[in-house]
Amino acid sequence: MSFRTRLLLIIGTAVVAASTAGTWILLVTTTRAFEQLDEQRRLALLQQFWRSFDTQGKEIARRVQAIADSEVCIRMAVDLSRPGGDPGRYVDQAQALAAQHSLDLLEIVSGDGRIVSSAQWPARYGYLHPLETQLRRQDDGTVFLSKQQLPDLLAIAVTAIARVNPRESRLYILGGQRLDRRFLSNIALPAGMRLFLYPNVEPTFSPRLLTGTGDDEDLERLAPIVNSVRETRREYTSTVSWSEDTADSDQVQAIPLKGLDDELLAILMVGSSRSDIIQLRRFIGMMGLIAAIGGVILGVGAGWWATRRVTRPIQKLVEGAGRVSRGNWDTRVYVDSKDEIGDLAKAFNQMTDQLLDQRDRLMQAERVAAWREVARRLAHEIKNPLFPLQITLENLQRAKNGHPDQFDEVFQESTDAILSELNSLKTIVANFSEFAKMPQPHLQPADLNAIVEEKARLFQSQLISRTDSRIDLQTALETKATVVQADPEQIGRVLQNLILNAIDAMPQGGTLVVRTREHAAGILIEVEDSGVGLTPEERERVFTPYYTTKQHGTGLGLAIVQSIVSDHRGRISIESEPGRGTIFRVWLARA
Repeated sequence: MSFRTRLLLIIGTAVVAASTAGTWILLVTTTRAFEQLDEQRRLALLQQFWRSFDTQGKEIARRVQAIADSEVCIRMAVDLSRPGGDPGRYVDQAQALAAQHSLDLLEIVSGDGRIVSSAQWPARYGYLHPLETQLRRQDDGTVFLSKQQLPDLLAIAVTAIARVNPRESRLYILGGQRLDRRFLSNIALPAGMRLFLYPNVEPTFSPRLLTGTGDDEDLERLAPIVNSVRETRREYTSTVSWSEDTADSDQVQAIPLKGLDDELLAILMVGSSRSDIIQLRRFIGMMGLIAAIGGVILGVGAGWWATRRVTRPIQKLVEGAGRVSRGNWDTRVYVDSKDEIGDLAKAFNQMTDQLLDQRDRLMQAERVAAWREVARRLAHEIKNPLFPLQITLENLQRAKNGHPDQFDEVFQESTDAILSELNSLKTIVANFSEFAKMPQPHLQPADLNAIVEEKARLFQSQLISRTDSRIDLQTALETKATVVQADPEQIGRVLQNLILNAIDAMPQGGTLVVRTREHAAGILIEVEDSGVGLTPEERERVFTPYYTTKQHGTGLGLAIVQSIVSDHRGRISIESEPGRGTIFRVWLARA
């Protein structure tokens, strides 16, 4: 990418960033204002709910007290306080009183907690009332939420208690109204808001229990909110999406409604539509996009004229640097400018002069350093067999001087040892000579699949004959043409060394796989084994001449492989972990 293009991109990016920042600030400010307004609307709706709850509770308490003070209930209390008083005479009394005072629920309970009459379920006559332990602790006129058993379901009701207590007798009146859709419909809802009520009467979430003031929706989407409140017994707020469109969603605040003894009886959910804020945010985003596009067009037009004047001398420097990178180190750049660009051109010309001088000195220093390193490693390899030679000769001298009678025996052992070490020295010198005299490759079109198959057949016959530590050699070859520019003999040597290295890495046997496959840069060869693997330190040094992890290795095999791959302008890499095997990868250019 040219400097001029980058300058234009910077200008365009700055304009886009400014537009984006402005749009983001506007979005954040607007969203916060809407959220504050939404919060105020939810609080107002909740206050209205509690006012309605309080008003209806007082009215229910008044009606229940009126029933308790009625002549019918007083006579009933007196009659039941007498010995032999028959409560069965009043089993239907609650239904008449409930209808007379417009109550959904009404039950008359004796002083010992047994139901005398039940308007909502007459069959409960004689049963202990579920709230019989709480009745004695509540004052007259107490209003609370309760769970009421109906013949076909459990319901939540706003309930009040009153006592019928002439003289020493006790009789309790419990009456109330169901907390349902009818109760919620009395609350005036602002536009875009809705109420849901979930009675907590079943162990798991059931959408059929939900009642609400809004349209029928996929009420299953409220399950996470209900479950969270049931688990924590605290208020919870979350966003509920009713469809794929994010605008079709509500911000829902859930409030637990509790009864006596802090029992969770119901969950009130206040939903506030997010449609308006989502639509507004979309509009602001679209306007911001249009402003950004217009700004970019204007900015690019103005920037094009400015950058053209600035980038001409820079373009000359770029062209000069390109010629230097291609090897033309005598390049000079001429810029008629008295500013920083002119100073940069002068510095560039001085740099090319210095590079010419430093290149010659660096090449000479690299050659010296490379031969020093090879000499050091070669000296180390030769030193290893020299020490046993010295010890053997000293043993011969001591045997000659101290034990002439044993000299022949010692001489034979010593000469064998000397010959063995001399052979080691000879091998070291031969390997070094071979490494130093690597010929230049004779490049020609070569089929990698054919080379792999040839080497696989060669090693397959050897591996099959092994009776222990069996190694399974497999090939997975690319189906397309795998012709590359290479020296077939040298590439065959690369494969041979990598396969031998893999076999040595599997002393207990295993699987060896050789693959070829197409790659963006040409053809890839992979040699994978299931052997012992290498540590990170071993991976770093594995291509170093005379470095080996094997007991009897020369340390030149992989160095030769790397040298051949480099001569072919290819690339080699290694992937390995201890205990997980090793993969060598060789990339070669396609013919």
